[in-house]
Amino acid sequence: MEAVLNRSKYKPGLCLSRIRFDFVNALILAAGYATRLYPLTLKKAKPLLLVGGKPIMEWVVDNLVGVRDLDTIYVVTNDKFAADFEAWSERYQERHPQFKFKVINDGSTSDEDKLGAIGDINFVVTRENLAQSSLLIIAGDNLFTESLANFVDCATGTDATVAVYDVGDIEAIKKYGNITVDAEGIISRFEEKPKNPQGTLAAIALYYYSPAVLSLLTTYLAPGNNPDQPGRFVQWLYTRKPVKTFQIKGKWLDIGSKETLENADQILGKIKGEYQ
Repeated sequence: MEAVLNRSKYKPGLCLSRIRFDFVNALILAAGYATRLYPLTLKKAKPLLLVGGKPIMEWVVDNLVGVRDLDTIYVVTNDKFAADFEAWSERYQERHPQFKFKVINDGSTSDEDKLGAIGDINFVVTRENLAQSSLLIIAGDNLFTESLANFVDCATGTDATVAVYDVGDIEAIKKYGNITVDAEGIISRFEEKPKNPQGTLAAIALYYYSPAVLSLLTTYLAPGNNPDQPGRFVQWLYTRKPVKTFQIKGKWLDIGSKETLENADQILGKIKGEYQ
C-alpha cells in the first residue's frame, strides 16, 4: 500500500530496530558558486556566510555531534574557496578536537566548469577510496535545528536512506524532489521539481549511502546523466535498490536565495539566543 506524506501506519523517521554500528565518513557538499546570492558570494562561499551569528558550515557540523562512529568529515569545495575552508576547518577543530576534517579541492574555478554535486561525490569517493565504508552526505547549504544522530542511527545497515521533510505547501514542493513512500517507508515514486505534485513530501539533500550504493555512482554518471542535482541520483537509484526514508523533525532550512538566507538568520539567531 502506498502512502502520500504520512497517511500510512508507517511514519518516516521511526526507527523500527537498532542495528549494529559501522564507522561512517561524512561528506559536506560545498563546491557550488551560489550565483543567485551574488554579490554576497562573489568573494565568500555560501556555506561560510554568517547565519544566526555563525557560519552556515558551523551549524551543519554542530549537528554531527553525537553521531556514533563518525570517522572523517570531508568537505568538497572548489579552487576559488579551498583555502577559506581549510582556514575555517582549522579554527573549528581547535574548538572541537573530536572532529577530523579533510578539505578536498575539486579543481573547478567557475560555474561553467564545476563538476556538479553528484560529480563531486564521485570525485571524493574515488580519490579518497571511500567506497569501503558508508558515507553520510550533507549539502553545505542545508540547515537543521536538530542533531543528525538519529538519522544516522536509523540509516545504519541500510543500502540507502534519504531524509524527507513535509514542506506543507503545494507550490513550495515544486522546487524540490517530490516523493511517495510505501508502508515500510521505502520510496515508491520520485519526481524532481514536479509540475503536478502528489502531496508535499520532499526528499532533501541529506543521504546515507552504503558501499554497494557508492559503487553505483560511476554507473549513473557513465551514460551522461545529470551530474549536478543530488536528487537525480536518488531518482535513478530507487528503481534499482530500496531507498528508505527518514522524516526530519524540527526545522529544515534550504539556503537558496537572499530571502531564505534572511529567514534562516532570524530563525537560527533566535535559537542561538535561547541557548546563551
